[in-house]
Amino acid sequence: MRVLAEIPHPKYKIQIFNYNSKYLVKVELDQYEQIFKINEMDVFGIEDVQAMITEELLDNSFNRFLTMREDWSKAFANKNNNSK
Repeated sequence: MRVLAEIPHPKYKIQIFNYNSKYLVKVELDQYEQIFKINEMDVFGIEDVQAMITEELLDNSFNRFLTMREDWSKAFANKNNNSK
């Protein structure tokens, strides 16, 4: 997997990779990450991929990060409750 670009952002670490004829967009926040994949043939290069990373996409990703954190917190609490 090869890193093609890093997109500066105040809240997220955003990287674009190339792997197996796909572009992968990885958005990280703290210990959580989301990866979006798109076939190389479906876009006209990395510029198209970068254009897809909009504030709307990032806002929706943030909401998923919140849900991920809630799910993980519940799983961790259940682990502690089950071990008693």
